[in-house]
Amino acid sequence: MTYVVTEDCVDCKYTDCAAVCPVEAFHDVPDRLYINPETCIDCDACVPECPVEAIFADNSLPEQYAEWLDLNATAHEYPVLSGKIPALFGPTCKGKPEA
Repeated sequence: MTYVVTEDCVDCKYTDCAAVCPVEAFHDVPDRLYINPETCIDCDACVPECPVEAIFADNSLPEQYAEWLDLNATAHEYPVLSGKIPALFGPTCKGKPEA
C-alpha cells in the first residue's frame, strides 16, 4: 500500500504532510505535491496533516481520483521535499484563506 496526493492539493501545496514524513516520500511539483510509492512506508502520518484532505491510501482511493495513482508514481522525477515551506494558495486552492 502507498498513499496518494490528489487534485485537492493543486494550487494549495500545503507542506505540513511533508514535514511529518519520516522517509522523505514527498516530492515538490510546481503546483502540488506527490508521494513516491517506492519510498512511502504507509505510516499514515501525512493524512491528518493535510488541511484540504487531499491524501488517500491507494486501497481506498475514490474512483474519481484513480488517475492520481499514476501521477504520484512519477514523483521520483521531481525534487524531494522534506520540510515545510509556505503554502501556494493559487487560484484553484480550495483551502485558500479568507481575505
